[in-house]
Amino acid sequence: MKLASLPQGRDGRLIVVSDDLAWYADADHIVPTMQELLDQWDRHYPLLEALSIELAHGAIPRKRFHEREACAPLPRAFQWADGSAYVNHVELVRMARGAQLPDSFWTDPLMYQGGSDDLRGGRDPIQLADESWGCDFEAEIVVVTGDVPQGVTAQDALDHIRLVGLVNDVSLRNLIPGELAKGFGFVQSKPASHFSPVFVTPDSLGEAWQGGKLSQTLMVDLNGQPFGRVEAGEECTFDFGVLIAHLAKTRRIGAGSIIGSGTVSNRDPDGSPGRPVALGGRGYACIAEQRMVETIADGQPHTPFLKWGDRLRIEMRDGRGRSIFGAIEQEVVRA
Repeated sequence: MKLASLPQGRDGRLIVVSDDLAWYADADHIVPTMQELLDQWDRHYPLLEALSIELAHGAIPRKRFHEREACAPLPRAFQWADGSAYVNHVELVRMARGAQLPDSFWTDPLMYQGGSDDLRGGRDPIQLADESWGCDFEAEIVVVTGDVPQGVTAQDALDHIRLVGLVNDVSLRNLIPGELAKGFGFVQSKPASHFSPVFVTPDSLGEAWQGGKLSQTLMVDLNGQPFGRVEAGEECTFDFGVLIAHLAKTRRIGAGSIIGSGTVSNRDPDGSPGRPVALGGRGYACIAEQRMVETIADGQPHTPFLKWGDRLRIEMRDGRGRSIFGAIEQEVVRA
């Protein structure tokens, strides 16, 4: 089942979307918002699933679904926490800051708490006040949970995943070192995140969803040119069960919490950090990785961070070439 939210009030209006993202049916007569669905999942899910089947068979009134009209599936959430499933990314970014990667990062995931009161849609522009802040995109996978008990195991945590989607976790790279030096984490360097127009239930992903990992190609285009064609299922050190269990070690997790994978990242088959798409590699899901590879090769980076007017597209397609979550498609604008 595929779900989205159209703008209405603060929390949007819930709709069910067809598998090909062409049509939708209103769902607010069953449950008005995505958050209310997540709060009472067992009660509302069977009714929405029946509505989705009726939509697929053309048995109910339907309307054209336009991704540009959707807001974030959850315009605000009780929690947004981002992890480090792809340790290769963490290693490269730390190298760019001149920091070593502790061995523990391969066995104990990192996680930061992001702002969840202003979650933006996939067509909303990236608002940047100052280009010198080093604006970067980070293409990631996210899951949305139901209620999760404290101390849940990684295996049992998978049963609490309700929805899967994509996010652009925007970073202001040149603000990060100063904030981390204070020893208190990200604040100003992590502006609003942007989510795919559609979230889907794990069963809708078929064999691509196994063991808390999504095995599909994450496609990133920058200014109309391929920037990344990274494989989300490969080199994923920590599955979502591990990330959720990490967050729940000392507390409960409330329904409607969003957990991010961290930037999807691949090495080359020979173990090197990876090559740009233009050179036959899989490329990158953020600019910082390409700049780090350039620094390793040439002593300095060449690729600039995002500038006003740059355009970004993040998308994932299924085996039939159809968009799974819709596209995050944005322009960088002056705030």
